[in-house]
Amino acid sequence: MRSKRLPVMAAVSMFLAGYAAAERPAALSPDVQRFVVIDAPRVVLTHVRVIDGTGAPPLADRNVVIENGRIASIGPGASVADAKGQVVLDRSGYSVLPGLVGMHDHLYHIARPNLRADGSSEPPLIVPQMTFSAPRLYLAAGVTTIRTTGSVEPYADLNLARAIEEGRLPGPHVEVTAPYLEGSGSPFLQMHPLRDAVDARRTVEYWADQGATSFKAYMFITRDELAAAIETAHARGLKVTGHLCSVTYPEAAALGIDDLEHGFFVNTQLDPGKKPDECPASGGTPTLQAMAPDSDAAKQLIATLVERRVAVTSTLPVFEHRVPNRPPLQARVLDVMSPQAREAFLIARSRRAALAAFGPLAEFRRGMALERAFAAAGGLLLAGPDPTGNGGTVPGFANQRALELLVEAGFSPVEAIRIGSYNGALYLGRLDRVGSLEPGKNADLVLVKGDPSAQIDDVENVELVFKDGVGYDPGKLIDSVRGRYGQY
Repeated sequence: MRSKRLPVMAAVSMFLAGYAAAERPAALSPDVQRFVVIDAPRVVLTHVRVIDGTGAPPLADRNVVIENGRIASIGPGASVADAKGQVVLDRSGYSVLPGLVGMHDHLYHIARPNLRADGSSEPPLIVPQMTFSAPRLYLAAGVTTIRTTGSVEPYADLNLARAIEEGRLPGPHVEVTAPYLEGSGSPFLQMHPLRDAVDARRTVEYWADQGATSFKAYMFITRDELAAAIETAHARGLKVTGHLCSVTYPEAAALGIDDLEHGFFVNTQLDPGKKPDECPASGGTPTLQAMAPDSDAAKQLIATLVERRVAVTSTLPVFEHRVPNRPPLQARVLDVMSPQAREAFLIARSRRAALAAFGPLAEFRRGMALERAFAAAGGLLLAGPDPTGNGGTVPGFANQRALELLVEAGFSPVEAIRIGSYNGALYLGRLDRVGSLEPGKNADLVLVKGDPSAQIDDVENVELVFKDGVGYDPGKLIDSVRGRYGQY
């Protein structure tokens, strides 16, 4: 039975998913305008390479025309004369690709109080909100839509999403995931521990009414709680994903879950001593080690997920930090961190550098191979960075890194871009508006120097980010949060 508060939910959702109609805000506030470099009724990008996000080969020497917030046309390259109300940018040697759709993009950081050089800290873990810095970093990197995939301060996320859609704050379109559906035993004091299946139903109903557009089950949830959450969410037309541990992937698929987070790194089905509804201390590592992509266990699991249409979200950037001396240190990443966040990241990195490289690297590559096998079998693979952990996975920059790691995993660059854009829009039900470059869609697109279809690292060379046809300066956005990520 539907909640009597459905009209309230519908009113809130109209704001949060307002970009569904591809309508630009009536006006952008001064706080947003200072990052805008192009805001014209008509913009023409001439002589650019078009990577449309569908996985098709790139099209050389094209003109992309933006009118009133939408892509009006994509045609052969040609010179265009300046005209009143029109901006023309000749960008030969540049590429245009769809704005990325980040599918595991948090708006918070994780802090460890009084972190010491030996890696120890004092309890409890603290999850500070990055309402200021994270949205700007996402947008600067070309991420124009995000799913938060778990909220710690849900009202902040909901209000932020509305403020962005109303043109009051800069940032990507935000699909707000409700607070974590977590069982008892979590180390995070800021999460509500579900009491039982009844509590799970009530929690889903409440946050659906508040305007959350998806839910995320977490590590200590039970099968009964997860089943109740899925049934309740589906009755409201909403989806459930999960970072699981106490519940295995086959169990979650049987219950009807829509998505599984972190690729195949956290599945616990083959962990020795795994007990029903309990998260083993091994956390999925034995299952990963035992499940070679060509093994019967992997083939059976992948077939089950594909048959039941369970998507899988790749979060390779956060797992790369388990591998000694990876990823390559970048000044741009360190520069946006607060001094405390930078110190914590470097402590964790230096401790990993002392580890034997074979084990972590082999496991990382195993996870990559399983994601590749899942996609090859017809599974819907999504992408997001999961900006948490030791802090080195920074919003926006890590979304770009996700594409680079997918290429390292064996996908072609255009396939990686599809996973990072088209597939996310497909899962969210937004494919008619975003996720690929087609006439009539939102003008959410990224202009980069170089050719990411040949050299995926070129996705880092962002010159302009268009959202709803408005062109944002990534350098100004990044400068505004320099030294602040990890603080607010």
